[in-house]
Amino acid sequence: MPQLSAVVIAHNAADRLGACLDSLGFADEILVYDGGSHDASIGIAQAHGARVVHAPDWRGFGIQRRRAQAEARYEWILMIDSDERISTALAEEIRAAVNENHPHLAYTLPRRTWAFGRYLNHGGWWPDPVVRLYHRERGRYDDALVHEKVVLDPQVRVRQLKSPLYHHTYRDLNDYLVKSARYASAWAEMRDRNGDKASLAAGLGHGLGCFLRIYLLKTGFLDGRAGLLLALLSAHSTFVKYADLWLRRNDPGPPEKTP
Repeated sequence: MPQLSAVVIAHNAADRLGACLDSLGFADEILVYDGGSHDASIGIAQAHGARVVHAPDWRGFGIQRRRAQAEARYEWILMIDSDERISTALAEEIRAAVNENHPHLAYTLPRRTWAFGRYLNHGGWWPDPVVRLYHRERGRYDDALVHEKVVLDPQVRVRQLKSPLYHHTYRDLNDYLVKSARYASAWAEMRDRNGDKASLAAGLGHGLGCFLRIYLLKTGFLDGRAGLLLALLSAHSTFVKYADLWLRRNDPGPPEKTP
């Protein structure tokens, strides 16, 4: 029978890792690839029977996932974040897909996100399909610092699973802002490496476009106050990305001598 490795990348996720691992009991292996946690994450992973690999030299999400995949033992890979949980129905679908054992197929999981007091149904947040289940010989992550994606062999076809992957993404507003700043910095670093430039006007334009797309075009307003808050925060995050990139080219730092 084909076998499945559930791979979790984690860093200081003690408050949510246990629930994630509890949902992965159907896998043949649970691998926690830890990015240098200094909380109780490692102990929690071990208590849940997971195999733990330590990788504190963080080089971005894409490379971290690549390295985690290389440590997995089995041919089918289920890539999961520590703030995600597999529903019972989705576990059954995943197991059935693995048992069919078609390496030329990969599968998207419909992700259902909880944020600021509710599960989101609009604004592009649901069903938010993400490729997470694939044969290790036919897929691998790119090397993006953030917003990484699975690169599949050309002959691989993608099928959609139906039951939800639950995503409990932000602990609170501070957690959102910290994550957003980290993602914005990584995005700006990637673009700066490529020689790209930005202006504050472009940041304003993209931020406004982001708000209109999420709140109006994708009907985020139907999620009530949470939908409005997320549209505003997403617009802010978009502006910050471009502001960060602009500053990398326009802020040389303070002078060596004070006036």
